[in-house]
Amino acid sequence: MPVSPAGSARPKIETSRLHRLLTVGGTILALFILYEVFTYFVAYTDDAYVRSDLVAVAPQVTGQIIAVHVVDNQEVKIGDKLFTIDPEPFQLVVNQWKAQIDRATAQLKVAREELAVAQAALQVSTSSHTYAVQEQSRFSDLAKRQFAPVAELDRANDALRRSQAEMTMSTVAIAKAQTDIGAHQAALELAQAQLASAQWNLDRTVVHAPNNGPITNLTVRKGDMATINVPIIGIVDADAWRIMANYKQYYIRDFKVGDTAWVWLDSAPWHFHKGRITGIARGFSRNPGIDKLLPYVAPTTDWIRLQRRIPVTIVLEELPPGYKLYMGADARTVIFP
Repeated sequence: MPVSPAGSARPKIETSRLHRLLTVGGTILALFILYEVFTYFVAYTDDAYVRSDLVAVAPQVTGQIIAVHVVDNQEVKIGDKLFTIDPEPFQLVVNQWKAQIDRATAQLKVAREELAVAQAALQVSTSSHTYAVQEQSRFSDLAKRQFAPVAELDRANDALRRSQAEMTMSTVAIAKAQTDIGAHQAALELAQAQLASAQWNLDRTVVHAPNNGPITNLTVRKGDMATINVPIIGIVDADAWRIMANYKQYYIRDFKVGDTAWVWLDSAPWHFHKGRITGIARGFSRNPGIDKLLPYVAPTTDWIRLQRRIPVTIVLEELPPGYKLYMGADARTVIFP
C-alpha cells in the first residue's frame, strides 16, 4: 500500500522540532558554561561609584559671619581661611579677663606685703613680750620684798598684757594675710584660666580649612549667624578618593587585599584606570536605614531582585596630574581574581 504524503511529512516535522530544541538547548548550555568560565576568571560589576569623605566644617563659637573667604567649588588647602565670625564680643571678654588678672595680681601683691608687715610686727611684739616678762618678774620680786613701789609692778603687768595682745594681733594679721593670699592666688588662677578660654574662643572666630579639597554646595553668606557645632561648609577630601564596588558574594571568595583592579569612570569614559583593592567588607546590613555601622547595599535594581553584594574598596593609582574625580559618579570595575 503506498505511503500518503501527509504520513511521511509528520516524522520530518517532528525531527525538525527536535533538532531545533536540541540546538536551542545546546546553545543555552554552551552560553551558561561560557558564562561560568568567564565569571571564574573575570569579576565585573557596574554597581560601583566614586567616593570620598565629606568633611562637615562647623564653627566652634556662635556669632555673626562678617566675611566669607571662599566661593562654591573652590579648591582649598589645609589652613586656608573659610569664613570669619565677628570677633568683637570675644575680644571684649578677653579684655575683661585681662583686667581681672591685673586686679588679682595687685591684690595678691598687697596681701603679700601685709603678710610681711604682720610677720615683722610679730617679731617686734615677741621681743617686747620677752622683755615685758622679764620686767614683770623682776618688779614682782622687788615688790614682794618692798624694794619697789606697787605702781612700778602695775606698769610692768600692763606692759606684759600689752605685749601679749600685740603678739595675738600680729598672729591674727598673719593668718588673715595668708588667707587673703590664698584667695587672691585662686582668683588669679581662675582669671588666667578664663582668659585662656576667652582667647581660645577669639582664635576660633576665623575658621580654616581642615583638609585639602573642593568646597561643595556653598550657601553661607556674609551676615548669616554661625551656630556652634552646626556644619555650614562641606569640603570633599581630596586625599581620600576611592571606588566603592559592590560585588556578588560569588566573586568575593577569590579577592585579596592588594589585588589589581581596573576602573572605568562614567565621568571619563573610554579609559581604564589601574587600582588596587584596599578593603573587603566583612559584613553588611540586610535592612535599610541611616547611621548604621554596617553598610547597606540595596538588593534591587529597576524592580529586579539581585543577589546580595558585598562592598569592595578600590584605590586608584597614578592618576594624571589635575585629573578630576566626582564624588558619587558612576563607575564600572573589572578584577581578574
